[in-house]
Amino acid sequence: MKLSQLFTKTRRNVSKDEESTNAELLIRGGFINKEMAGVYSYLPLGFRVLKKIENIIREEINVLGGEEILMPTLTSIENYKITGREKMDILFKTKLHSGADFFLNQSHEEVVVPLVKQFVNSYKDLPFYVYQIQNKFRNEPRAKSGLLRAREFIMKDLYSFHSNEKDLDLYYEKVAKAYFTIFKKIGLNPILTFASGGTFSKYSHEFQVITEAGEDEIYLCKKCNIAVNKEIIEEQKVCPKCKNKNLEPNRAIEVGNIFKLNTKFSEPFGLLFKDKNGKDQTVIMGCYGIGLGRAMGTVVEASHDEHGIIWPKEIAPYQAHLIALSKDKKAEKLYHDLQKSGSEILYDDRDVSAGEKFADCDLIGCPVRIVVSDRTLEKDSVEVKYRDKDKIEFVKIDKIVEILNK
Repeated sequence: MKLSQLFTKTRRNVSKDEESTNAELLIRGGFINKEMAGVYSYLPLGFRVLKKIENIIREEINVLGGEEILMPTLTSIENYKITGREKMDILFKTKLHSGADFFLNQSHEEVVVPLVKQFVNSYKDLPFYVYQIQNKFRNEPRAKSGLLRAREFIMKDLYSFHSNEKDLDLYYEKVAKAYFTIFKKIGLNPILTFASGGTFSKYSHEFQVITEAGEDEIYLCKKCNIAVNKEIIEEQKVCPKCKNKNLEPNRAIEVGNIFKLNTKFSEPFGLLFKDKNGKDQTVIMGCYGIGLGRAMGTVVEASHDEHGIIWPKEIAPYQAHLIALSKDKKAEKLYHDLQKSGSEILYDDRDVSAGEKFADCDLIGCPVRIVVSDRTLEKDSVEVKYRDKDKIEFVKIDKIVEILNK
C-alpha cells in the first residue's frame, strides 16, 4: 500500500476528551476514528489489524471444533423475559413500527439457545460448539478508555453444549489453553484470574493483562502466576492453587473471559435431550468471550513508546514500512519486488520531509523500517531498523526479501 494513496492521514493531535493511550495513538496513527463516546470506525490500517486478530482467534477456535455462525443483532424482548434479563440497565432498546420491543444484543445467549434447541434431541447430538465474531451493544454509563470500554464493539463469543458436567469441564480446560495460545500470538501475556461466577457457578475465569492503564484490580500470586479479581478477594484471600497468602495487587485489563453457564440459560428455554435411558435431561452450557477491539487496544497500551505504537509482527498492519528519501526509481522497484515476494509493505512515497516520514513510521509502528536514500544506494543497500530496537543495519537490496521472510 502506498501512503500517497491512503485516504486517511496521521494526526499530530487528538481531542482532549481522549485520555487513554490506546485511543490517542490509534487515532493519531490513522487506525480508528471516534464517531461518538464509545463508538469508533476502523480505518484501513486499523481494519487490517482487526482482521488479523480475528483470523488468529478463528484459527484456534476451529481447532477446538468450533462451528462458525452469524446471529442477528436484534432480538425480541420476549427472549429476554424468558431469561429474566429484560431489565438490565446496559441494554439498548428499539421498537418496530408495530410497537414491538427489541433489544440490540449485549450477548447472544437469548439467541443461540432457542436456535440450537431446534437441532438437539438425543445425547448423540452432544457435545457441539458454535461461535460467532460479531458486533455487541452495551449502554455503558461511562464509555471511556478508547477501545477498552466501548458501547459498540466486536466480540468472539463461543458457546458449548454438553450432556454432563465432566464433558463441560474437559472442554473448558481446552478453551483456557487455547486462549493462552491466541493471546500469545496477538502479542499479549495474560494472567489467568479467578473471578465471581455470578449465578452460573462458583468461579469464572478472566484473562487479565497487567498494565497501569487497567480498570480492574487483581491480586497476583507470583509463585503460580495466577490471580484473584478484587470482586472475590474477600472470600478468596489466598491463591486458589498454592494457598499463598501474599498476593500482590496490580492494575489490569481483561481481554477475555470464560464461564461455566451450566443450565442458567438452557433451563428457561427448555433445551433438553434424551439420555441413554430415554429420559429428558437439561443441556449443560459454557460460554467463552474475547473482545477484538479491546485486545487491540490492550496491545497498544502494553506495547508503545513516546514515539508511537510497537506492533507485534503477527497483527501489525504491514510487515514493513518502506521509506523513499531518494528520487531514484529503485525504491519503487523494491516496493514492487517485495510485494511480488508476498511481503506486506507500507510504502511512504509522499513528497514530504524526511522528518515527517520518520515520525509517521514510528507512530504507525510496523515491525521493520526500510529506508532507501542516495547514501544507501551508493552501496547498493538499504537501511534496516526494527521498531523495538535502536540499532540500524545496512543490508544489500537483494537480501531484503530473505530478511523479511525470516
